Amino acid sequence: MISLAYAEEAAAAAQQPGFMGFLPLILFVAVVWFLMLRPQMKRAKEHKQLVGSLQKGDEVVTQGGIAGRITKVGEAYVSLELTPGTETLVQRESVVLVLPKGTLKAAL
Repeated sequence: MISLAYAEEAAAAAQQPGFMGFLPLILFVAVVWFLMLRPQMKRAKEHKQLVGSLQKGDEVVTQGGIAGRITKVGEAYVSLELTPGTETLVQRESVVLVLPKGTLKAAL
């Protein structure tokens, strides 16, 4: 009888892990959120603000490393002047950096 009661208690304890069983999973999700997802969302928000604030005359660098001055701003594209008389059309989302005024003159 004693062994039967002991077996029933052990089975009941194994079926109810409680909160402590989920704690490692919760900690893992929290670590992934703070180390990976949150910084990525912050960078995406900053990039969206940067793309939204583009205007004619800004000196920018694209994802491909092309540097130029914005001559026309459209809804989805901007026109970049690479050298005097040379323009190219790039997507607004490809702009990753706005340079301080006069940077391109100093670089050339």
